[in-house]
Amino acid sequence: MNIKILGPGCARCQQLEKTVKEVVKELGIEATVEEVKDIKKFLDYYVMMTPGLVINEQVVSSGKVPAKAEVTQLIINAMAKEEQKKGA
Repeated sequence: MNIKILGPGCARCQQLEKTVKEVVKELGIEATVEEVKDIKKFLDYYVMMTPGLVINEQVVSSGKVPAKAEVTQLIINAMAKEEQKKGA
């Protein structure tokens, strides 16, 4: 699983990154968590408000710091999509 945090490195971006790493650890999954600070890259994902959360190249949140429970659900949903692709 590939997870990207889109943002300039502000406090909100750092909080989202911390939350994502906690959730990944708690779920016991393998995931790459990457900070993307290049504003031009934000535009590749059509993210105009940061922080942005991208899981497996899908933007799942932008412009807010989702609660830990929401981040957990977003990651679980992405894992389910991965499983569907493998089974298809």
